[in-house]
Amino acid sequence: MFHYSRYGHVYAYATTQSIKVFDAATFNQLCEVERSNVIDFWLSPQGSYLATWERPTKLENGAGNNNLTIWDTKTGEEIAAFSQKAQNNWNFQWTDDEKYCARMVTSEIQFWESKNVGKAVWARLKLEGISRFSLSPGKAPAVAVFVPEKNGAPAIVRMYSIPNFKTVLSNKTFFKADSVQFYWNDLGTNLLVLTMTDVDKSNKSYYGESNLYYLAVAGNFDCRVPLDKEGPVHDVTWAPDSKEFIVVYGSMPAKATLFDHRATAVFDFGINPRNFVRYNPQGRTICIAGFGNLNGTVDLWDRKTLKKVNTFAASNASHCEWSPCGRYLLTATLTPRLRVDNGFKMWHHTGTLIYEEAVDELFQIGFRPEPVSRYPMRTVSPPPNVIKVLPTKGSGAKASAAPAGAYRPPHLRGGAAPSTLSERMAALDGLGKSATTQRKVVGSAKKSNGVKKETGSRNQPVQQTLSEEEKQKKIRNLEKKLRQIKELKEKLAKGEELAPAQQQKVAAEVSVMRELANLRL
Repeated sequence: MFHYSRYGHVYAYATTQSIKVFDAATFNQLCEVERSNVIDFWLSPQGSYLATWERPTKLENGAGNNNLTIWDTKTGEEIAAFSQKAQNNWNFQWTDDEKYCARMVTSEIQFWESKNVGKAVWARLKLEGISRFSLSPGKAPAVAVFVPEKNGAPAIVRMYSIPNFKTVLSNKTFFKADSVQFYWNDLGTNLLVLTMTDVDKSNKSYYGESNLYYLAVAGNFDCRVPLDKEGPVHDVTWAPDSKEFIVVYGSMPAKATLFDHRATAVFDFGINPRNFVRYNPQGRTICIAGFGNLNGTVDLWDRKTLKKVNTFAASNASHCEWSPCGRYLLTATLTPRLRVDNGFKMWHHTGTLIYEEAVDELFQIGFRPEPVSRYPMRTVSPPPNVIKVLPTKGSGAKASAAPAGAYRPPHLRGGAAPSTLSERMAALDGLGKSATTQRKVVGSAKKSNGVKKETGSRNQPVQQTLSEEEKQKKIRNLEKKLRQIKELKEKLAKGEELAPAQQQKVAAEVSVMRELANLRL
């Protein structure tokens, strides 16, 4: 596995024997941490520190080993070590500027100044029953903590300023919360709390019940986000400007809704089988998709006009992310989520597939994070020329098979299909003038006027091998189609409306490219 630091300064990857850390800009190796049993690791936001977690073991005296270790990425030296049994919520957390760091132990969160980590605890936030915490991004760091409901008492989410733990910035209590996920906006000024229960007492969902709450760090506003479709919350994402967010929620097909900074619904993206949503880094294009056990349909929306740009299918995708420039969308099929058809595809932000690569076993893929300031927002532009699209597996320069049509029992095959219900009933009973009332022997031949005709299923696919001249002619026709599609997309980028037939032609671009790749084999 590999990880980048939050801002892309440092890159690290793990092998079975060690973890190697590099400067992401120059690829110069900074250090190598020789540990053979690392299960997971993480980098601090600026890349100055590395945290590793190993499977806990017992020492001879019965105490647990120090399996959570903090390293200096510049020197590779160990600077602190702790005993941490549970992997859940183990990750050592830092503030964005790396001035402070924290870890959770039983009923308290311990804080250090990062330069003194491993020495005496600098500050403690004690709260009975605390099960999760999260440090905010931004210039004024805060910490959010969660205490689940117990013995009839409601669950609690509280926020404190670091290091002033005597004053509560915001406090919210609610029921139906066994666990939570925290979603900070990039400025660290507002927090979305997704609450979940292990069991849905109303028996409407096998996966428990979920609700979404909105809290302002300033403490002047909090509410339950109004979700008007029953069912789980599938995904939540903040806009890059921290002023709005999108929620995909409800039983399938799910609903996607845009909310403003006061949790008021602004726009409804419709009801579709979707469970994923992400803004591109510039906030101009929104990806709403259905991955996992859904069919991989991806909708791209223009945030400025709130109109759908395009819809395409990224079948079997289990990973999706935007490039730092915001102009390309990466989808990938990864192992072990799916052990066949592994690979990745690169799509332009207009929905055009421009590159595709198959990989036997692909475990992880991702872009290096970069500051958005390097890639300012630009207008929607036509896609570049297609670089590589793979041919369909098992296809050559053969004509597509004829459609099989509806299923027909063996004794009804080989003749005209009965058109009325009475004819079908008569044919099934062996009556009427059906051409198939007599049983036919598979492989037998019927002679008519001296001509021998082979019998068999009329539903068998007919494959035809094209001559070289026919193949070249078809290639020229497909290339012409692609040129026409490119012209239509240029019109679309200029804001011109396309006729329905033209929209269908644009939507068929990938299938045209695949057919062209098959013919060129």
